[in-house]
Amino acid sequence: MAKISTTKNKGLDHIPVHRQSAFTRFFKQWDLQMFVLPGILLVLIFNYIPMYGIVMAFQNYNIFEGITGSTWAGTQHFERFFNDPRFWEIMRNTLVISSLKILIGFPAPIILALALNEVRNMAFKRSVQTITYLPHFLSWVIVAGFAMSLLSTDNGSINILLEKLNLIEHPINFLSIPEYFWTIIVTTNVWKSIGFASIVYIAAIAGVDPQLYEAAALDGASRFKQIYLITIPSIMPIIIIFFILEIGNLLNAGFEDLLLLGNNPILWSVGDVIDTYVYKVGISNGQYSYATAIGLFKAVISVTLLTAANYVARRSGNSLW
Repeated sequence: MAKISTTKNKGLDHIPVHRQSAFTRFFKQWDLQMFVLPGILLVLIFNYIPMYGIVMAFQNYNIFEGITGSTWAGTQHFERFFNDPRFWEIMRNTLVISSLKILIGFPAPIILALALNEVRNMAFKRSVQTITYLPHFLSWVIVAGFAMSLLSTDNGSINILLEKLNLIEHPINFLSIPEYFWTIIVTTNVWKSIGFASIVYIAAIAGVDPQLYEAAALDGASRFKQIYLITIPSIMPIIIIFFILEIGNLLNAGFEDLLLLGNNPILWSVGDVIDTYVYKVGISNGQYSYATAIGLFKAVISVTLLTAANYVARRSGNSLW
């Protein structure tokens, strides 16, 4: 009887976890929850509370009257955007640039990670990693200035090289020719992000069981077959998750890079995307309701694409939720 009495006095520990209330579980882990609390507050303050401003998309927002005093406009701003003569041009630019970034930029860090995994000279491997990581920490202002210097008609390295190879007779002003703009944007994005994006894949490859490679080598598999049959399938869950996130960002074609490199009005026909259009037409001109409506439209489409991509990926057993 004494033993039973002792068990009952242990407090909350004897209660099964599934029968404990949320408050009880929180109280038992209060020290761990304190670590999470700053992150929750950060997301709440900067992500959820500002969502109240979505109301502006359905108003004729006046900065002096505020959200509560502005008149209601319904779906007027959405209709204005859909009827805009540049709507299809902007959507085309957004989808094409974003698709090119995914098509070329998404597999690039995976290929780099696979290549670095095959390097046996550690000094060379670390040097390549450091060199490829560095551009990520440079602002787009610096990267854009670097790209402009390379492509300049006055002592630009690209023009000098092409002239030395007798491929051109006169310098080409690449940043004033729409046909070259998408190539320039995608190339600079890949150069800036490839190294840092490969970190996750390098870490995933490092977690592959070495015994799998040893068994494959004993069976006579070449290094390429080991990559195809072992490495890639092992990191496929990570690849799928990141691909789902990329699909969700399909309408995020970029902002800083396009604004800096595509500031020439000649390039607006191929360089204006949703984000730059919102900045130029909505924010710069003080049309906050119009800008909010376009942003809300973009957010709804992005969430829809993310949900659809996750649903398809769930059939393979790898999804975000």
